[in-house]
Amino acid sequence: MKLYNTLTRKKEEFIPMEEGKVKMYVCGPTVYNFIHIGNARPYVVFDTVRRYFEYKGYDVTYVQNFTDVDDKIIKKANEENTTMDVISNRYIEEAFKDADGLNVKRATFHPRVTQEIENIIKMISELIEKDYAYEDNGTVYFDTKAFNEYGKLSKKNLDELIAGASERVQQDDAKKNSTDFVLWKPQKPGEPKWSSPWGDGRPGWHIECSVMAKKYLGETIDIHAGGEDLIFPHHENEIAQSECCNGKTFARYWLHNGFITVDNEKMSKSAGNFFTVRDIAAHFPYEVIRFFILNGHYRMPINFSDELMKSCQNGLERIKNCKNSLIYYIENAKTVDMTSDEQKQLEEIDKFRVQFETAMDDDFNTADAITAVYELVRFINKSITDEVSKTFAEKELEMFNKLTAVLGLLEKEEEKEEDPDTAIIEELIAKRAEAKKNKDFATADAIRDELSSMGITIKDTRQGVQWFRG
Repeated sequence: MKLYNTLTRKKEEFIPMEEGKVKMYVCGPTVYNFIHIGNARPYVVFDTVRRYFEYKGYDVTYVQNFTDVDDKIIKKANEENTTMDVISNRYIEEAFKDADGLNVKRATFHPRVTQEIENIIKMISELIEKDYAYEDNGTVYFDTKAFNEYGKLSKKNLDELIAGASERVQQDDAKKNSTDFVLWKPQKPGEPKWSSPWGDGRPGWHIECSVMAKKYLGETIDIHAGGEDLIFPHHENEIAQSECCNGKTFARYWLHNGFITVDNEKMSKSAGNFFTVRDIAAHFPYEVIRFFILNGHYRMPINFSDELMKSCQNGLERIKNCKNSLIYYIENAKTVDMTSDEQKQLEEIDKFRVQFETAMDDDFNTADAITAVYELVRFINKSITDEVSKTFAEKELEMFNKLTAVLGLLEKEEEKEEDPDTAIIEELIAKRAEAKKNKDFATADAIRDELSSMGITIKDTRQGVQWFRG
């Protein structure tokens, strides 16, 4: 299995620190609002990475945090005349609702910053003791010049960064270098606070993930992941803090997903093209959102549009209809044992598993993995006939379920009774059957056309009439 490591800018063979185990940390959202489509991409992408590791037999410890103390959360709390805890608790709950809708598995641990203050203070104290950090009037800074490898993830030259920062940002005379970043900040009026050796205050953003990764995964982890916007400064700063404090490599592989644009433009509230997952789910099922995200390679930018979402919905419907057909034939097959021809076909079907795994082993290429699923669907649709044996259909369904489960698709059982048009559809099918019985083929054809106009396809089999959408 090869992964593209942002640290080395090349694909590398994945070799875990401990055989059969993966320690993985993924940066989670700052909880002051509903998660947006940009947040959804790392949720879905790295959930799929985790699923594939588990499919390959690895024991994965997966950590995804919630940032529950931040300027935006405090601002939201002040606007609503409530507390930071009320805001963060509300949107953590909403984030879980969206994650569940997207079929994202719960992490092994979901740490929250406010629960880790003691360990944050401890790490900052160690950095000061080792001369990697310094305090000035209640603010603690990390000394970027003290870490010779600063910039190794983003490939940014420190001297150039210092020169650039001095031109871009307001000077802070307390800093030794313009690139130094805050580990602890003193309390401002109306803000939450915790006691520390440097006075009442709260942690800076970057130190939080270093502490949580260390607590739940150890001083060195296998994989650290997140959006590409986090490469600098967040992940760069995490490396600096962690490696200076622990004296060890922080993360061995760094994975970063690309951006999502909206109608080929950068998503922003000012442009009016900012969409939460909840907004989109009002128009498209969550599963379609997940399928849309997986249709592109995780490192590449993908474009969100209504047209592309509809295309993904149609594609997912094809896959879903295949599964429903298999289930229908399994429930209604008259024979149990496979024929010799079916046994030969079953040997052929393994090529789709190989094709799927080859795609996923190549830096988690879900786009090509979906192509393998489409080809499996095409094979199944051709191989399933009225004479199919139950055993053969069950074997095909087993392969189908294994591959789609890695992608987190079609795992939630749907019942036709949930379709609001089910009663009407069943009634029309019954009328068509009666018309055919009476040799009134004109009426039967008219009913088929009416069903087609409703988006319903029907299939006559020896076991009865099968219907599905699409």
